[in-house]
Amino acid sequence: MSIIKLPGQVTLVEVGPRDGLQNEKTPISTAIKIDLCKKLIEAGVHRLEAAAFVSPKWVPQMADGADVLAGLQASPELKSHAVSYSALVPNLRGMEAAIEAGVHEAVVFTAASEAFTQKNINCTIAESIERFKPVAELARAHNIHLRGSISCALGCPYQGEVPVQSAAEVALRLQQIGVQEFDVADTIGVGTALRVSQVFEAVGLSVGLQNVAGHFHDTYGQALANILAALQLGVSTFHSSIAGLGGCPYAKGATGNVATEDVVYLLQGMGIETGLDLNKLVQTGAWISGSIGKPYISRAGRAVWNKLNAETTA
Repeated sequence: MSIIKLPGQVTLVEVGPRDGLQNEKTPISTAIKIDLCKKLIEAGVHRLEAAAFVSPKWVPQMADGADVLAGLQASPELKSHAVSYSALVPNLRGMEAAIEAGVHEAVVFTAASEAFTQKNINCTIAESIERFKPVAELARAHNIHLRGSISCALGCPYQGEVPVQSAAEVALRLQQIGVQEFDVADTIGVGTALRVSQVFEAVGLSVGLQNVAGHFHDTYGQALANILAALQLGVSTFHSSIAGLGGCPYAKGATGNVATEDVVYLLQGMGIETGLDLNKLVQTGAWISGSIGKPYISRAGRAVWNKLNAETTA
């Protein structure tokens, strides 16, 4: 592994409103989802994964995606913010709905594990990519940025270990159909720093590291170490979820995405710019956790929240 100079700026793609909330069993109102997105945008988020145009039968929490996006686009207070809204799309029908809702980015999803694609989308990796061809054509026609999410790049709940080259091979096949950005995901959070370096280096050699984003879950408490390993390779785009919300309905035991607050605290301490206001993120993380009846689990978030409260009462 050749270590290069750390990037001076990192882009965080906020996935809390989609990946963070999709697995919540109790219905969350559209109004709360819109308020969450607004608060995140006011904290400086400019790439926001706000919806998923998937079957409400399988992911009922995401059934109101079009309403969420419509509410955001109709909000006068957001007009001055340059925000790229993205949505998950499983097929052509989902892509058509996303276009109608006015998304700027669309996300298709497959995996580096054959076992996971069978459990998640009931097909092989090759079949999943074949399904995405008309989606990619429609994205090009409407000038929509197309991302490809590669789940289980560092381990699979069904297959176990995943070969280092698997994600790189999938990324190349996605690039060949028109995918522009590759989200390399540690879906169950089993990755460690050395393995991250190996996998991301392989993907970078395949499709260009400038086109790669890291998506880490914190199941084993390794997400920040894994982000550092990817940073040392030159990766400068990462996904995070406010308050560490999230999980995966098809990956038993997977806990939340790495918390946005924790990532921002890490990056600020390294002198890396994110454009995000940590205090506003912390206030948002505490608010959404309380709103949906969950404990606030971001470690940096809780520390800053306690400090803010102490200063207020002093």
